[in-house]
Amino acid sequence: MKFNLKKTMSVLAASAVLALSLAGCGGEAQQPAESSEGGEAAVLSGAVSTNGSTSMEKVIGVLSEQFMADNSGVTVTYDPTGSGTGIEAVANGSCDIGLSSRALKAEEEANGLTATVVALDGIAVIVNEACPVEDLSLEQIASIFTGEVTDWSELGGEAGVIACIGREAGSGTRDGFESITKTEDACVLSQELTSTGAVIEAVKSNPNAIGYASLSSAEGQEGIKLVTVGGVACTEETVLDGSYAIQRPFVMVTKGGTALSEAAQAFFDFATSSAANDLIRTAGAVPVA
Repeated sequence: MKFNLKKTMSVLAASAVLALSLAGCGGEAQQPAESSEGGEAAVLSGAVSTNGSTSMEKVIGVLSEQFMADNSGVTVTYDPTGSGTGIEAVANGSCDIGLSSRALKAEEEANGLTATVVALDGIAVIVNEACPVEDLSLEQIASIFTGEVTDWSELGGEAGVIACIGREAGSGTRDGFESITKTEDACVLSQELTSTGAVIEAVKSNPNAIGYASLSSAEGQEGIKLVTVGGVACTEETVLDGSYAIQRPFVMVTKGGTALSEAAQAFFDFATSSAANDLIRTAGAVPVA
């Protein structure tokens, strides 16, 4: 067999060029995508379960919607059961993140739970839009809800028996309202309801009603009005500067010693970062990051 050195060298050279070309392309294709911060981009997937405060519905709604839009492989769920139930759910491991519209109690912290404030919320004192009363002091509010004052005529309004509308035991809104007005275990309620929305609807339907609701839920609602408390309106500015007296935190509750899933941790980090501030504002709450 004849050996053609020239032809063989040409084939080897072409092969070498092709190999180098393929190696270059292959090396480029195998490089991991990088995030804008220089790290490897992670594609998140999975489910994140949240459970708790009904007052946080708007806040958790806008945060979840944006996070899922940015991370199409993740589903964030929200179960509006009330603060007490949400705290218990994260304690027993039946949800990833508990939602509370009150600070944790000493015994809850002792059980290894941690609270991270996402936002602040004013608890608005609401009356029917037909009520002529515009302003009440903390002392007057306490007198109304404990049954000491029973008629609107005693407060400069028209004669009519006051109907106090409140939340159920375990509600973070109720806990915040009663602790600030110093009416714990002393309120005399015409109706005790299980959601912020139900309280607003009850006040809308009764011209003699008074109730309390999250600023984020009550603001802009037709059929009710927010009375000033000690001359101070319930607004984002007065909540943030502390001049509005009846306010409480919106809290994400996690369990110490139990790591969140990658998706849940990413959602938690997003919700508590400054990137979420505008979203929190659109939900009517006051960002703190």
